[in-house]
Amino acid sequence: MRSNRRVRRSSNRSTHRSHRSAQAAVAAVAIGALTLTACGGGNGDKSKGNDKGTGTESGGTGADSVTLPKLDGATLEVAAVWTGAEQANFKKVLAEFEKRTGAKVTFVPAQDPIINFLGSKIAGGAPPDVALLPQVGAVKQAVDKGWAKPVGPDAQAQLTKNYAQGWQDLGKVGGKQYAVYYKAANKSLVWYNTKVFENAGAKEPKTWKEFLATAHTVYDSGVTPVSVGGADGWTLTDWFENIYLSQAGPEKYDQLAQHKIKWTDPSVKDALTTLAQLWGDKNLIAGGPDGALQTEFPASVTQTFTGGDQPKAGMVFEGDFVGVNIAETKAKIGTDAKVFPFPAVGDKAPVVSGGDAAVVLKDSKAAQALLTFLASPDAATVQAKLGGYLSPNKNVADSAYPNAVQQAMAKALIAAGDDFRFDMSDQAPQAFGGTPGKGEWKDLQDFLKNPKNVAGTQAKLESDAAAAYKG
Repeated sequence: MRSNRRVRRSSNRSTHRSHRSAQAAVAAVAIGALTLTACGGGNGDKSKGNDKGTGTESGGTGADSVTLPKLDGATLEVAAVWTGAEQANFKKVLAEFEKRTGAKVTFVPAQDPIINFLGSKIAGGAPPDVALLPQVGAVKQAVDKGWAKPVGPDAQAQLTKNYAQGWQDLGKVGGKQYAVYYKAANKSLVWYNTKVFENAGAKEPKTWKEFLATAHTVYDSGVTPVSVGGADGWTLTDWFENIYLSQAGPEKYDQLAQHKIKWTDPSVKDALTTLAQLWGDKNLIAGGPDGALQTEFPASVTQTFTGGDQPKAGMVFEGDFVGVNIAETKAKIGTDAKVFPFPAVGDKAPVVSGGDAAVVLKDSKAAQALLTFLASPDAATVQAKLGGYLSPNKNVADSAYPNAVQQAMAKALIAAGDDFRFDMSDQAPQAFGGTPGKGEWKDLQDFLKNPKNVAGTQAKLESDAAAAYKG
């Protein structure tokens, strides 16, 4: 998420060394449960600590509910880049906070890049009280600029109780807690139209080679196989990151994320060459490259699950939040729409995570209370029930999620514990990894347009990365 994006930027030089990556064996097994569950499997045993959620619609009447202060007369503004159903669902969480505290909360729609949006608000003397930041790098920038305020003791207590250490550490800068990761994303998923697969006789692929073969099978049946939301550059970074993590491995992934190796490295050439096997075949992309570059993320999803037996595409790659957009169609998750893990390019299937973090910009009792609420199972339970959302909070009950597919996703996320790889572009400086029309987003859009230009794309990526990291 952005925009369901994410949900995704920091030089990350020293703060986040503890985002340990997905130990591929554990992560692959966990995410592998998605396909089985999507096909009708049960909820299964709960992950450790994952059976303590309140399980109530309001998110807050059980014995473990967080205690919030009375805030009658207090007002708060909360800014985020979320739009559409994602924004509407989050507003229901804010409404629950209002109900329980008496505070009045106003949602402020923000634009990307959110740091620029907040900068203009702060310069004008009217910053929001709390902001949801979709990049690790944005959190660091907010701290470096002196905007973000440290997390208070009540919110910290909720973090300690409810979050794996890796998710806590993502919200730290210089060893001090500044952010609460409220929303997570499993960004290694491919969603498909079951009717299209049935008509084509296609099966869920496990490897990249099988994925390309499945795409050709779907094409031969008369449906363009893959929908790409290329108008939103962040979706293209997710394509690259999943291929790179699986093909180059976690150590190289970390080195590239920190710009310890250059984008001209042979491992980047290999990943782009692999990606070009899909992007370079116009028959496999809905609308061809030009059409994909005019397709925004929400449309890339909805066009896959509308149109009866002849949708514009049979598959779409993106995170768990795709469920929000599927809900805008008549398709039902688990029957009309199913999901499989991003195919393994190398030895292991990739597992890439993202997330949105809440930070206080105007310190007050009410602002800190909202962070405390967002760090509790109560808030997450409200939004979990609405679909299209995953919480990194380990004490949200599996049953809070509305279907078996999302329950499996949540279990896989919690089971990973500290062992996950965070979205690479979200770790980069915003100028490189998080700005529309610039840096990695633009460079990969240009590559989608001309997938033969591997060397030129590498050179441009390195030039833009070097400038951003130096800055």
